[in-house]
Amino acid sequence: MTQRNDLNRLGKAERAAIFGAGEAALANGAFGFDDLMAELVYGQIWNRPGLSRQDRMAVTLAVLCSVQNQAQLRRHIAAALKLGLTPRAIAEIFIQIGIYRGFAASETALETARTVFAEQGISLEIDLPRADSLEALMGRGRDLQGALHAERRNEGHAAPDNPVTGSIYPLVVQYCYGEIWDRPGLDRRVRAICAVASFAALDHDILLRKFILSALNIGASRSDITEALIQGGPYNGFAFMLKALNIASEAFASLDKA
Repeated sequence: MTQRNDLNRLGKAERAAIFGAGEAALANGAFGFDDLMAELVYGQIWNRPGLSRQDRMAVTLAVLCSVQNQAQLRRHIAAALKLGLTPRAIAEIFIQIGIYRGFAASETALETARTVFAEQGISLEIDLPRADSLEALMGRGRDLQGALHAERRNEGHAAPDNPVTGSIYPLVVQYCYGEIWDRPGLDRRVRAICAVASFAALDHDILLRKFILSALNIGASRSDITEALIQGGPYNGFAFMLKALNIASEAFASLDKA
C-alpha cells in the first residue's frame, strides 16, 4: 500500500519534472502547504493515468485562464513550454477560452504569455490575416458544429428559430466555430477537453453536459473527459470538480441507455 510519505516524494519529483529549475506552483512552504500540495496535487492528481503531462498542462492553462489567475498562469506557461507545448498552442488555448470566459480574459492571459515568452527569448510568428468570407466562415462553422454536436447541433440556444438567440447565433457559428475552433496550432480533441474543463470551472452546467457528449464525437474518450475534469479540481475547486464529474456520469449513462 502506498504511504503518504511515498506520495510526498513522488509528488515532489513530479513537480520538479513539470517545472524544472523554474518557479514551481503550489510550492509555498508556509504551514506545511508545500508538502500537502506535493502529496495531493502532484503525487495524486498529476500522476493519474489517462492523460499525458502535455494534456494535463493544456487543461490546467484552460482552467487558470477561465478563473483569471495570472500569477499561476505565469508559472504554468513557463512549465508548459518545458513540457513541449508550443507558444502557438498556448496562445490558442487562451483564445478559445475567450468564447466561454470572455475575450478580455483571453487578452489578459495572452499578455501574461507574451511576458513569459519575452523572458525566454521566444519570438512570436506574425500571422497573415485570415481573409475568408463570412459565407465561408458560416459553412465551415456549420460543418464543425455537425462534427461536434451531431444531431444536437440545432437544439436549445442553437436552434435557428429560437426567438431570443436566433438573431445573434449565426455570429457564434461564424466566429466561434468557423474561425476559432478551426484555427491552426491546437487539435480538436485538446480543444474539446479544454472546453469541458472551462465549463466546469465556470459552473456552466448546460454547456458542460453538451460538450461532454460532443467531445466524444471528435476523438476524446470518456477517460480523457473524466481526467480533464479531475485535473481542473486543484485550480477551480474540488466542489466544482465533483459537480462536473456527476454531470459527466449522468451524460455517459444517457449514452449507455440509448
